[in-house]
Amino acid sequence: MIRETDAEAIRLAKTLMRSARFGALAAIEPGTGSPLASRVGAATDTDGTPLILVSMLSAHTGAILADPRCSLLVGEPGKGDPLAHPRITLVCRAVRLERGSGAHARAERRYLNRNPKAKLYAGLGDFSIFRLEPERASLNGGFGKAYLLDRADLVTTTPIVEELAAVEQSALDHMNADHRDAIAIYARHFAKAADDDWVVTGFDADGMDLASGDDICRILFPEPLQAARELRPVLVDMARTGRAAG
Repeated sequence: MIRETDAEAIRLAKTLMRSARFGALAAIEPGTGSPLASRVGAATDTDGTPLILVSMLSAHTGAILADPRCSLLVGEPGKGDPLAHPRITLVCRAVRLERGSGAHARAERRYLNRNPKAKLYAGLGDFSIFRLEPERASLNGGFGKAYLLDRADLVTTTPIVEELAAVEQSALDHMNADHRDAIAIYARHFAKAADDDWVVTGFDADGMDLASGDDICRILFPEPLQAARELRPVLVDMARTGRAAG
């Protein structure tokens, strides 16, 4: 049974998308029309659109260039029954970003912040970044928790996207260089995460992404940001709240 899409479902969907380091990409094989599935590394653009970095030598790259219709499944299983853990399938259209464009530079920056090991091959000529533009999605939050979502539920389209994109890297560099104690507080208090060596890998209107090695931590702001200038005071308030809680 499909449940009515509510704020909790949208929050879970966005968290799964933002937290994914990889996903299963399904494309249409040229010539045969058969489904072709493969694993790809993943990140998200500032607006929440999934990003992939793929080689032209890969079969799935040729498939999405020939037919941009595709889907991306994200959501890692944990202990026990893998079908009991949340996952989301996004129905998308793949858009290749032109190297040298502003959109490519932003996407590459965000992808490498999330997947730093990809710096070894991101600059090679046969690698391209694609935005997987979501059209709709099917969310399974666990047994008996199925939802259908549309693009408006998944992607942020307000002016804050460009505002945040313009200041994000300087904010990341500042936080990771000078405020690692605050980052540890965010992880411990708001995500109940262990005291590992966390760094911030991304800011968006809804929250921030933290990483410690291969571990990913998603933290939501108390309220979505309406303007980029709200980022600093929100971070200060969250650090103060976490410290007060001990």
